[in-house]
Amino acid sequence: MKWAVLTLALMGVAWAELAPPERSYKILMLLPVSSKSHRNVFLPVAEGLADRGHKIVILANHPPALNHPNVEEIDHDLPDFKTEAMDLFATRADPAGVFRMFQNVLPIIARKLYKVPKVKELYDRRKEFDIVVIDHMFNEVVYPFAYEMPFMTIATPGMDARQSAVFGNVLNPAYAPSLMKTFPLPMSMMQRFLNTIEHIKSAVNWRYLDVLPSVQKEISSQFPDLPPLLDIERNQSLTLLNSHFTVTGVLPLLPSQVEVGAMHCRPGKPLPEDLESWISGAGSEGVVYFSLGSVAQGQSMPTKYRDMFVEAFKQLKQRVIWKYEVALEGVSDNVLMRKWLPQQDILAHPNVRVFITHGGLLSTQESFYHSTPVLAVPIFGDQPKNGINIQASGLGLMLVWEELTVELIVNSLQELLNNPKYRTTAEEVRSALRDQPESPKDRAVFWTEYVIRHKGAPRLRSPAATLSRLLAGPRVPERRQEEEGVSFLG
Repeated sequence: MKWAVLTLALMGVAWAELAPPERSYKILMLLPVSSKSHRNVFLPVAEGLADRGHKIVILANHPPALNHPNVEEIDHDLPDFKTEAMDLFATRADPAGVFRMFQNVLPIIARKLYKVPKVKELYDRRKEFDIVVIDHMFNEVVYPFAYEMPFMTIATPGMDARQSAVFGNVLNPAYAPSLMKTFPLPMSMMQRFLNTIEHIKSAVNWRYLDVLPSVQKEISSQFPDLPPLLDIERNQSLTLLNSHFTVTGVLPLLPSQVEVGAMHCRPGKPLPEDLESWISGAGSEGVVYFSLGSVAQGQSMPTKYRDMFVEAFKQLKQRVIWKYEVALEGVSDNVLMRKWLPQQDILAHPNVRVFITHGGLLSTQESFYHSTPVLAVPIFGDQPKNGINIQASGLGLMLVWEELTVELIVNSLQELLNNPKYRTTAEEVRSALRDQPESPKDRAVFWTEYVIRHKGAPRLRSPAATLSRLLAGPRVPERRQEEEGVSFLG
């Protein structure tokens, strides 16, 4: 009898964990200015919520990617921001070029977006949704959707000092590197000073000088009764951070800042037969995998660097899998080139020994998750910082494009292939990253539902949110909305 009671109790616990929520929520996700990697951070959250029975609508600048009955994806079709057309290698000679691009493009998108019929229709029925979820990076243009609505963000690049200040968590630049800077830890006194300047400069330039004022002008001309975008931003209840301390380092967090990094990572699936044969056939020497991610096109790589890798691979005993969009002449027989490759399934294969990567955040998380030593060759943005984290963690090495030589590439690969400390460290990091009480995806789903259940979750708000000025913007006058029982504090 006791065993029967215990069995029923355990079944009840299992059923409680699997039971659907009390009702189906309607959730609006907005990322109209995003790269594929940003979109790929949203997809696990959308899928997890949809699996729970919620109805998800996603507005983005990409064709639909999820085949789920509870998910509707809308591509606004504006041509003004297409990452496929970007030459990221050109930004190395002109780092400010990316900033100028957003300075020019975002006001144009703000002017056009709400004139797109399907976007206008979505805006007109925004009150139907239980919550609005916005990609915090580059997407202030859709803050009008969040006015007087329960509202949260997903911080696709991880911790951003500007956004953290909005919540009242003003990061100390003595130990919190700027999103786009590469200072190693611990920083010297000069590096701390320069990092402080960078924290202030990036916030002031984006919010008050070069970018947001033009976006605000376009939005105000269409929605004259709305408060300023920065006021709307400060009413967000919670942010899901695409970070984990094993990957990006330790920073202080508020309850309203929830780490869900690597939630897109998953165990490897069986490879297509030809890839499995190629990798397994490499024998004890193993395979090197080379990919510059979803934004940087391999064929945009300057010829001198491409030729260096072609020559370096000729000197390896290992086989090489290279993600590259077009056929190349002069490539040795130990190199297999493909336009598209199942990256996580390749990294999960035990015969893959080294991952040559641009150091994008998702690729970095995947290398940690699958315990693959890394040779990072960052191109732009946060990638140099990720490369430094990879090297500092002992998971791999980082090279600089302007310093590349064939000999340096070969020697770096030989170090990673032949020194067992990198594989040992990678396995230790993988163990720490995977050792969590629940999956990051489940955590993201829980906290999204939490904000909805608690009507915007005003008790998550830190009183410090009203104190930060320079990084986060002016204090929002306290206001409360009682409609439909929803309470918001400014």
